[in-house]
Amino acid sequence: MSCGRQHGNYTLGWFEGNAGRVTSGFTYLGWEILVCRWLAYIGEPRLIEEFLYDGPHSLTEQAQHSHKAKLGVHGDGGGLGWYGKPSTPGLYRDAGPAWADPNLRELTRVIESHVFFAHVRASTGAPNLDVNCHPFRSGGLLFMHNGQVGGFQQMRRKLFEMLSDTGFNSIVGGTDSEVLFQLMISNGLHEEPELAIRRTIEEVDALRRAEGIKEAFRATLAVTDGKTIHALRWASDKAAPSLYLNRMKSGALAVSEPLDEDISNWWAVPANSLLHITYDKDGVVSERRDAFIIPSAA
Repeated sequence: MSCGRQHGNYTLGWFEGNAGRVTSGFTYLGWEILVCRWLAYIGEPRLIEEFLYDGPHSLTEQAQHSHKAKLGVHGDGGGLGWYGKPSTPGLYRDAGPAWADPNLRELTRVIESHVFFAHVRASTGAPNLDVNCHPFRSGGLLFMHNGQVGGFQQMRRKLFEMLSDTGFNSIVGGTDSEVLFQLMISNGLHEEPELAIRRTIEEVDALRRAEGIKEAFRATLAVTDGKTIHALRWASDKAAPSLYLNRMKSGALAVSEPLDEDISNWWAVPANSLLHITYDKDGVVSERRDAFIIPSAA
């Protein structure tokens, strides 16, 4: 069944599966088909360890035992991006399983940040290398993605041609996610993030359809400049990877999968949504949800 819950000035909803657990997005035989897990936090400074390691369903626990993915192990690397006093965010990535990374554990134990991204990866084909791990960074921006660019290898050459020279020269890995990030930057992500996100999704999906590719384009992603988090849940089909929002006392947390089983804490963001989450100097969290519709999408 589905139902909605009022949150601020918009309505979000959750979906309950046969077992009564919170679920959302595309399911197959009762399991959600997902390839990565991520979280994005904005608010009062918090120790990152609290979200990555503390609790029975922390991000590193999800990496080992996801409750919503049929193949529940996400061991193809992990990464962390955080903001501190410098304007450029810190970045740590490693190709090994996040739960077994002592350096990640040590960093999160001592780093306190008001905005941070964390990601655990289950590869869809790109090599298991640290340069292919999320988040990705460009100047003051961080980006991470859960999903796939359908037909990426078939479109790769033409996607590269759509990049600016700077964007092309910035590619160091082999993932569709990194190319998607650089396309957004080429489309003005630093200057007009909302327009750049929309324009990039439209252009990539238009190319996918022009090439006759049937494989879907799915994107649940987040990007931030350290002041605002933009989080998108969208797919060219009806299988957008899940996205949940928790408005906490200290701030706001967007995640691929809830960090606990109390459904009253979590709102499932509807598909075809673009969230904008800010935290002002007075400690007030504000959210806005825009419809994100690509009219020609399949």
